[in-house]
Amino acid sequence: MNINQVKNLSMACGLLLATAGFTQAAAAQQETYDGIPVGFTEEGYPYIGEPDAAVTIEEWSDYLCPFCNRHFQSTLPALKEQYVRAGKLRIVFRDFPLASLHPTAAQGHETAMCVAEQGAEKYWTVHNALFTRQQEWNRLPDPAEFLAGVAEQAGTDMTAWQACMAKGDIKQFVSKSVEEGKAIGFNGTPSFRFVTANGDKSYNLIGAQPLAQFAKLADPLIIGEEPPEEIAPKPPELPLWAKPEGLAPDPDRPGYNLAGDAYKGDPEAPLVVIEFSDFLCPACQSHVLETQPDIDKALVDTGKVLWVSKQFPLRIHPYANLGAVAAACAGRQNEFWTMHHALFDTSDQWAKDDFEKPDVEQSLIELAEKNGLNMESFLECFNSREGLEYVLKDLYDAQGIVQSTPTFIIIQDGKGTMLRRPMPAEQFVGLLTGRLKAEESKEQQAKIDDKESS
Repeated sequence: MNINQVKNLSMACGLLLATAGFTQAAAAQQETYDGIPVGFTEEGYPYIGEPDAAVTIEEWSDYLCPFCNRHFQSTLPALKEQYVRAGKLRIVFRDFPLASLHPTAAQGHETAMCVAEQGAEKYWTVHNALFTRQQEWNRLPDPAEFLAGVAEQAGTDMTAWQACMAKGDIKQFVSKSVEEGKAIGFNGTPSFRFVTANGDKSYNLIGAQPLAQFAKLADPLIIGEEPPEEIAPKPPELPLWAKPEGLAPDPDRPGYNLAGDAYKGDPEAPLVVIEFSDFLCPACQSHVLETQPDIDKALVDTGKVLWVSKQFPLRIHPYANLGAVAAACAGRQNEFWTMHHALFDTSDQWAKDDFEKPDVEQSLIELAEKNGLNMESFLECFNSREGLEYVLKDLYDAQGIVQSTPTFIIIQDGKGTMLRRPMPAEQFVGLLTGRLKAEESKEQQAKIDDKESS
């Protein structure tokens, strides 16, 4: 990867970025951003903080990830003031755009790295702008014009930037970073790796955590000690989509709850099952077409179980997300379950092995029309980011909880139990029926206890 030496040598802050990874050869003067040293590692990754800090934090992040933006807005400023500015920590930013969640995020990462040709200070200016202005470009089908504007506002030589963007080297650089993150074991953003100065030890921290969580690792590592072993955490609180307040019906959107999820059954049912599914997952298809009808007949239609659907399209099924968008857009017309069943029933027709993305999209449009949807409303949703936003919400909800499909989360008495595999209809109905009987027994015993105490 050949990168030209930065112009404006009079400022004595140029970088010689050489073949195979933006290698920093020399810098007559340390660049700074907001009064903090900035530069590039030998591999070409941008950093902020003293180059010889005792501990380096690698931040694996996605410019369009809302959780990454939460870290940028809430935790990073305190982390920089308390540790980075004091020379105790160095932060290295690693590109980790998640194409399945944010198809256009990689363009932002490539934009920033092409700006990096012209200096670390300009890079961090663009880096910060991409997070600060996330809401301005996260829904743009093609953010190229916006990103060019961000680069230009940072004082970038646009001719050199455009030449860089036109080459494939930057794409490869970003893709390589993603693959390295996956090799570590990261599958979500933001993810952090604490590395000691000599590189002999590393510790991972996952998610947008408060400063206190960073301090638990940073403080001992900075003085050369081992971080304390974590005490077993308390059971996590149920997320909104699994709480009564999230499961309550949305009065303005029939068939959906206040958490934004489609449901069927009685919202007052004593047992709730939340299903995370993938429209191209064979096990999910088998469950929906063979098992679910028996569950519906015995428990859902009788008001005993509330069934909630959430989408979790897997990376191994590149077009499953399009099916999920189609279902979400059908839900706009209160036809989610109609489209849901049709998608599973005809998955071999709308996602054939030799289909490209346009073929899949056209097949889904035809499927919507065949099932009687209002096509003007469907296309308005399908051709915008509206449907995708519903799918992204489910993927964010699943982060750190769901790993495969189908996954069922059974909610009873304010507690959740996870079932990570499908079951035959008789066994599944038996499991849920047993849960209901246990609940009935508890209620009967409580009545007896109340009567005896009175």
